[in-house]
Parts: sequence; C-alpha cells; structure tokens
Amino acid sequence: MRTQPVAVADFTSYESAYLSGFSNTFSSEPIPRALPQGQNSPLLCPYGLYAEQISGTSFTSPRELNRRTWFYRIKPSVTHEPFKPRVPAHSKLLSEFNQSNSSATPTQLRWKPVEIPDSPTDFVDGAIHYHLTNISALFLRSIPILLFRYTANKSMDKCAFCNADGDFLLVPQKGRLWITTECGRLQVSPDEIVVLPQGFRFAIDLPDGPSRGYVAEIFGTHFQLPDLGPIGANGLAAPRDFLVLPALFEEGTHPVLTAPTEKHGVALLDFVIFPPRWLVAEHTYQPPYYHRNCMSEFMGLILGGYEAKADGFLPGGASLHICMTPHGPDTKTYEATIAQGNEAGPQKLTDTMAFMFESCLIPRVCQWALDSPAIDPDYYRCWIGLRSHFSTEGLMDQIKLD
Repeated sequence: MRTQPVAVADFTSYESAYLSGFSNTFSSEPIPRALPQGQNSPLLCPYGLYAEQISGTSFTSPRELNRRTWFYRIKPSVTHEPFKPRVPAHSKLLSEFNQSNSSATPTQLRWKPVEIPDSPTDFVDGAIHYHLTNISALFLRSIPILLFRYTANKSMDKCAFCNADGDFLLVPQKGRLWITTECGRLQVSPDEIVVLPQGFRFAIDLPDGPSRGYVAEIFGTHFQLPDLGPIGANGLAAPRDFLVLPALFEEGTHPVLTAPTEKHGVALLDFVIFPPRWLVAEHTYQPPYYHRNCMSEFMGLILGGYEAKADGFLPGGASLHICMTPHGPDTKTYEATIAQGNEAGPQKLTDTMAFMFESCLIPRVCQWALDSPAIDPDYYRCWIGLRSHFSTEGLMDQIKLD
C-alpha cells in the first residue's frame, strides 16, 4: 500500500476516472479483462488473482439494503501476521465510556480550533474522541455514534487503519487528504466529505502538510441519501454528486447524508450543511431562530463565518448543544438584524460553509474535551446581552382602535 505523499500532478488523470453515483453497483478494472465474467468466484481468476468479498450487510439482507464488494486481489487480505495491541495505547480514543471518563451536560459547549501538534502526528495518532452518544435508547438497540476531531502533520507511513465495526464520515477543514483504500485512491479537499465504509482498510497522506477536521462514526447501519421529501423528485441530495474511486492496484507487498433508525423520520445521525445562499424571505427573521431541540446538535465551521454568531465561532472550531439545551443567534447578530428592519432586502451569504451532525441520542462528552484548553469558557456570554424589547406602551390605544 502506497503511503507517501502524492503530488497534485499524480492525481489529475486519476480524478477524471471517478465513477458517479450513490449506492450504485459499479464495475471497474485497472487492466482489461481483470474481472471474471458471469460469476464472482471462479476456480481460476484472471491473471492469477484471488477473489475476496467484503460484506457490509448480512448475506440475506433484501436487495435494496444489501451492501457488498468483490475484490480481485494480487494477494488476499488474510496474509498478515497476528494482531497485537497498540503500544503505547492511544490515550484519547476510548473503547468503553462510563461516568469516570465522560459525562452528559446540558451546558452549551464551544471549542476553539485545535492547534496542529508540533510532534510528528498522523491521522490515527491525532484523532480524539470528543463525544459519545448515550447508548441507552431502547428502540435503537443500544446503537451509539462517536464524534471526533483530528489533527495531523504527517502521512501514515507504512501503516493502514481498519474500522471493523462502523462507518466513518470525514469532514476535512484544513488541508487535503490523499486517501489510499483497498478500492483505489481519493483526494478529499476542505468543502468536501468522504465516507469510508466499515471494514475497508485505508491510509491517509497529507499533500498540503498539516491537516485538521472532523469525523463522525456510526454503528449498526450505513449512511444513505435522505428521502426526497416535499420538493419531490429533484431533491437537493443528488446521487450524481457522490464520486466513487476506480479500481487500482500496486506492485509490491507493502445530503449530505443520513443514518436512519427504525423509527420513521428519526435519524441516528444526520449530516447537514449550511452553504453560501440567498436570504430572501420578506418580513422574516433571517438568521436561525432561537431553538430547543429534541435532537442533539454538534456543529463545525469549515470556512468563513456562521450567520448566527458574529464572533467566537471560528473555522476549525465546534459547538455542542444537547437535546433541549437552548441556543440561537448571539446578541450582536440579533441586534444587528433587528436594527435593519424590513427594508434590508435580499442578502447573499458568501464565503461560508458550516455543517451539523444531528442525532436523536444524548451525547456524553469526554473529560479531556471538557478540560481542553480549546474550550471556550465564555461561550454563554454571547447571549447574556440579549435584553427585553417587551413593551405595553400604546397597547390600550391600539385595543380601542381595533
């Protein structure tokens, strides 16, 4: 597996070969007639290859839900030495969550951007658990999600990572990612996302140097496009906007998406973006309204600013509002919007990209996230200045007129 940084020139022709679609069935071969015809596992595969399948669902899952990939490999993945525990263990990736290492808090939380470390740190070393969803929801059969932030300043050198029990959704905020997988290679830039399905081994190189971003991990289900909803057949989450990497081999040995639950309309995890757009509704408070939500909201900012926060919410930063915790525009945003009145006219939001992971579950926050120097202890102050505009002056006169 190639693990050295790749120049942009190496990627240009490969990018043009991407396949377009989501949950489609694709066939791709790097050399002619490498794929068997009419069967999956012939006695002798072309070119002396090995047939190997990754099953993302059970064999008997219905056709519309069944997920699997057939590989034809130079060597099967079983040719490895015994697995060993990582030494030293990763200090900020947990396998068990309890009262001693995480807690649920209704307080609004916000984190500043995580600093890129000085010491050599790859994607795995720089991944930090921030949040774990509560796994006690009975109708979800105790299915959790995990939220991370990552920082890295070096490529994964002669190593790969396998997530054996969940799907990753990566949201880079700084620096491109050059991701080598068992299927081929992907270049992922800020303002793009990538889904790495359960069981696929991958390595991440950093063609631009230091990188930073966000990760969501889901268990027990897979990401899918949301239903089309009231706008019908031409909904905004288009399968054509998702690109699948073409097959690749090496000589050598080395939406916007949703994850649904069984309860209709309730998401284990929704991924939502807030892109550049026009605000045009008349007689309407344009920024997001004040809100208490039965869902929990984790937000990140990729670039620019966010319309509900005049300052303090920075690219690379994050915020968390768990279920029913009040949140909304800060004082500066509210006062500036009200001062404009109804004569403000249409406004275009430019140079912005924010996103949200929204879940029906209640997060537990890791202790080091609560103790992090990046946490904003004054976040609550952004609302303290909101004053009452309530007045009954002239009320009786108005009633008499009515």
